[in-house]
Amino acid sequence: MTRTMIKSLMQKWKRGEEGAEGVDPSSFDDPVALQTDWFPAAPGGASFGTHRLVRVSANRIEFAATFSAKFFFLVFCFAGLGVLGFQINRIRIGQAYLLSQETLIPVLVGTVFAVVGACLYWFGTTPRVFDQSRASFWRGRKEPARLSATGQSENATPLASIHALQLLTEYVSGNKNSYYSYELNLVLDDGSRINVVDHGNLERLRSDAQSLAQFLGKPVWDAIRNPPVSGLQALRSPSRRRLTK
Repeated sequence: MTRTMIKSLMQKWKRGEEGAEGVDPSSFDDPVALQTDWFPAAPGGASFGTHRLVRVSANRIEFAATFSAKFFFLVFCFAGLGVLGFQINRIRIGQAYLLSQETLIPVLVGTVFAVVGACLYWFGTTPRVFDQSRASFWRGRKEPARLSATGQSENATPLASIHALQLLTEYVSGNKNSYYSYELNLVLDDGSRINVVDHGNLERLRSDAQSLAQFLGKPVWDAIRNPPVSGLQALRSPSRRRLTK
C-alpha cells in the first residue's frame, strides 16, 4: 500500500511539474497572469482529440464532442449491451440459468460496461457554450438563468469575467501507456480558472483557441512547449480558419 501511495504522489508531482515547468507568467505582461495557477486545472485528459469548436450561430459557438470521442464512449456501452443480450438469449433458449454463477458474472460485467459507457457518453458530449446574446459561458445541455456580473460558478461565468485563455501541457502517466494532454482554460478577472476542454490534439486545440480568442476578443496565454510560444505571439498571429457548421 505504501508503495502505491508513493507512486501516486510521484505521478501527481510529475503531472504538476510538466504543466508548470518553464512557464514564466511575467512574459505575458499582465498582473492577472501572476495571480493565476499554471498547473493543470483538470488532471487526466485524453490522448486524442475529444472536442472541436463549432459555430452554431453568429453569436454562439461551442465545443462539441468529436466522432472519435463518441465512438470511444459507445464502444463501452455497446460492448456491455452485447454481453447482456448474449446472456439473455442463452437464458431464453434454456442454455443458462439466471441465478447461476456463469450467468450472473457476465451479466454484472455487461451491466457495468453499459452503464460506464452511457455515463461517458452523457458527460463527454456535454457542450461547452459561449453565447454572446446571453453574455455567458456555460457547460451543459440546458441554458442557465441569466448570470449577474459576479455570478460565476464551476460550470458557468459571464463572458465579461473572462480575462484570457490559458493553454497548458499535462503529462499523464499510466501503468500501460503515457501521453500528453493539452488544456484550454478560461482565466477570470480574479485569477481563478474554469477548464473548458482537455485532450491530446495539440494542433486542433491551438487552432480552436485562436478562433475562440477572436470571438471573445481576449488574448491567448500559450504555455505549451514543443515548440514554445511567447506570451503575445498567439494574439499577434490569429488563426483565420472558418468554424465548421
